[in-house]
Amino acid sequence: MERTHENGTLRKENAGQTVTVVGWVNKRRNLGSLVFIDLRDRSGIVQITFDETMASQVQEVRNEYILQVTGTVQMRSNPNPNMATGEIEILAQKVTIVNRAETAPIVIADDSDTGEDTRLKYRYLDLRRPVLQKNMILRHKICMIARQVLDEKGFIEIETPILARSTPEGARDYLVPSRIYNGKFWALPQSPQIYKQLLMIAGMEKYFQIARCFRDEDLRADRQPEFTQIDIEMSFGDENTVFGVVEDLMKAIFKGTVGYDLEDHFVRMPWEECMRRYGTDKPDLRFGNEIIDLSGLFADTEFQVFRSVLDAKGIIGCVKFSNAADQYSRKGLDKLQDFVKHGFKAKALAYLKMENGTLTGSIAKPLSDAEKAAVCDKLQLQDNDLVLVIADTPRIVQSALGALRVRLGHELNLIDESVYKFLWVTDFPMFEYSEEENRWVAAHHPFTAPKEEDVDKLFSDPEHVSSRAYDLVLNGYELLSGSIRIHDQELQEKVFEAIGLTMEKARERFGFFLDAFRYGTPPHGGVGIGLERLTMVLAGTDNIRDVVAFPTTNSSLDLMSESPNVVDQAQLDILGISIK
Repeated sequence: MERTHENGTLRKENAGQTVTVVGWVNKRRNLGSLVFIDLRDRSGIVQITFDETMASQVQEVRNEYILQVTGTVQMRSNPNPNMATGEIEILAQKVTIVNRAETAPIVIADDSDTGEDTRLKYRYLDLRRPVLQKNMILRHKICMIARQVLDEKGFIEIETPILARSTPEGARDYLVPSRIYNGKFWALPQSPQIYKQLLMIAGMEKYFQIARCFRDEDLRADRQPEFTQIDIEMSFGDENTVFGVVEDLMKAIFKGTVGYDLEDHFVRMPWEECMRRYGTDKPDLRFGNEIIDLSGLFADTEFQVFRSVLDAKGIIGCVKFSNAADQYSRKGLDKLQDFVKHGFKAKALAYLKMENGTLTGSIAKPLSDAEKAAVCDKLQLQDNDLVLVIADTPRIVQSALGALRVRLGHELNLIDESVYKFLWVTDFPMFEYSEEENRWVAAHHPFTAPKEEDVDKLFSDPEHVSSRAYDLVLNGYELLSGSIRIHDQELQEKVFEAIGLTMEKARERFGFFLDAFRYGTPPHGGVGIGLERLTMVLAGTDNIRDVVAFPTTNSSLDLMSESPNVVDQAQLDILGISIK
């Protein structure tokens, strides 16, 4: 079908030209002898004017009809500054109705008030909305820039299997039954982890893949059962090598998509420090208000609540917000109390306010004058400052105050939405204790290398073994995870033993992988960048479904295709499966 221009590309420079455009009717306005139609294609919208000689030909036209229009570009007498093409319009000379459309069941507009479930049911119509089309184009640009940058750095794109062996470690696998070998199953990959390490053993040295990953995880707002990683692995390097490649990639992506220049080097912070200062391993660095430990001020306190917490090896922490005391009434503070109690198991939330040079609040009375003076001095309190205090176990204090920091950061408009702040979080714990399994398990995955100085603590002090794992955090989102991998077979066997995995069991799960270690494994490491989260941040949305073409709901349902769904008994019989 002929068209000379895309609708959104026409400008005043095209005035006087005869053009042919096609697209969907976005809006129709009938002014008697004149009819105005906004015609939309993927590039944008252009206004078409049908005068008295042409108006009758579009009398039946409604929204979402597809038209082909030939006409002359002319300057508008009343320009629309809100449209990219707002200075011009097309005076129609010929029109063809390419296809008709029924009344759409959803509102096809950026400011659509149609419920999300309905929009997901008619996703093919929802995707006509310009905001979603822009997101899909943005996602495409990110992938193209990644391919270009990594190619220039000597990486090669290699596909790894989608049907693979189940190696349960971490999230649950999605299983695929075999027709030929009844009773046996493939698993969809949670990531290409084992295969990309095998590619390093195979001597490929630098690999990447825009890889589909599948995890049967507990449901959460920012998760989808299938998602995409920009997956990268490289040999003969260390953390600095990996960080350098990723930082160059991010600089190119942000410059190429939103025109933003990132800092030369991203901030780095060990996990333990990150938790102490921000209460989370994915802090938002666009504002301050860090957690402050007040425990040392109350070493000799007679305030029984603080005394009992400190005696039980707990801590007293706080976050301070300047000029915010008058913005939180007792009712507002009660809401914050409920927030930390129900969401983070904190026993209580105390508060202090500086009012006319005097410290007031829920715990002002039981504190001694010396303690109050010490708090004012340490926090440099001024009138109208608000201090939120929690006394509890270290992890509860950190997580609860970290969440309060973010909540008040939004409520008090402390966050500069125009800024992008990256952070490398390093030295994650190697293990975490599973109460359910009554053993230490790998916090990242069992192929992550421990820090060399902590190898001798694998069995004697697993709680304090740090790993060579790292995350890249952006504006409070975990953007990627990665690590330097174990390349020494003896060390790999020790790590398996430390998490209670016998070599017999390890060989049952990863036998082919362990065999490969015997033939010269290079030092290697890499990352998996979450494409959806990266696109979300750049698109300025907090809804992961806005950057996925055909997403599922929070309950993992595809409302459009009505899947998952039942299958014929005949198919189950072929697979040797019965439904219990």
